[in-house]
Amino acid sequence: MDKENLKIQLGIIGMGRMGITHYSIINSHPNVEITAIADTSKLVTRLLNKYTKAIIYKKFEDMLNSDEVNAILVCTPPHLHYKIIKIAASKGIHVFCEKPFTTNILEGKELAELYNSKGLVNQVGYVNRHNDVFIKTKSFIEEGLIGNVMRFKSEMFSCTVLKQNNSEGWRSNTSTGGGALFEMGAHGIDLVNYLIGKPDKVKEASLNKIYSKNVEDSVSATFLYRDGKSGTLYVNWSDARYRKPTNKIEIFGSKGKILVDQHSLKIFLDKENKDYDLTNGWNTLYITDIFKPVQFYLRGNEFTRQLYEFVDIILEKNVKNKCSFNDGTLTLEVIDQIIKNSNLVN
Repeated sequence: MDKENLKIQLGIIGMGRMGITHYSIINSHPNVEITAIADTSKLVTRLLNKYTKAIIYKKFEDMLNSDEVNAILVCTPPHLHYKIIKIAASKGIHVFCEKPFTTNILEGKELAELYNSKGLVNQVGYVNRHNDVFIKTKSFIEEGLIGNVMRFKSEMFSCTVLKQNNSEGWRSNTSTGGGALFEMGAHGIDLVNYLIGKPDKVKEASLNKIYSKNVEDSVSATFLYRDGKSGTLYVNWSDARYRKPTNKIEIFGSKGKILVDQHSLKIFLDKENKDYDLTNGWNTLYITDIFKPVQFYLRGNEFTRQLYEFVDIILEKNVKNKCSFNDGTLTLEVIDQIIKNSNLVN
């Protein structure tokens, strides 16, 4: 097989904000041909018919039952993911799915086992795992730069909801994947799993309403580990101080401390480390100091990197899958614990 010239026939299901973003990025890959798109909006399908060469479907079932695709990007509301992915598996189709790849832990485990058994490529869009600064942070932790991790604080903020919200759409219904926990908290939880490991126990969890009528606007929880370390999660999508969604994590170790977000990394060390050219005290690295260029830039290197990785895995290049359905299931397990250990506070 000439993998250098192989064309993956790719379909996209859902052409909202993320679907359009992913279309723009994946369309730049030389080994990808976007052959089919599915969306329920008449306006969207009319525009797609006019400006793309892809076959346009109103129903995703029709796309999956055709011979037009051997890989798909799933960018629909979360409650639709399970059905789409299940059908795709029966057709032998590789799947990249926006997070969370389902809202139900049992469904998540089922899909992970199904795709593993079939040998199909499966990836979840937890984009922080592909961010240059968080990747560097993970390497620092694994190489023992700050010693043993003792405690941490994972936070995420945005100004998504800043007034009374009585919406009845899918984002305002927990069962369909709405609310701050599924929408934003999932990113903060997955970042903990990626950098530190999945917590063994969740305590003191709370889901609080600020403006929304039907879902939580903030989330807090304590994470405990068998080896003694602990951490906290706090998510608030009703914080007017933040123009864009922002992930922050503070990690306290026996030899130092790390403060990191998507754009910069601050390290406090008890002693100078000549191997890394870091002094005792505070050191600052910016994403411009450590980033690796990507072939097509949109919204951040990490968005391109995750989709190009998906393609490279299908092409059987020597690339590790940074976020499979197995990884997505671990995040669902923590979400499930938070829900079971909390009460929605009015």
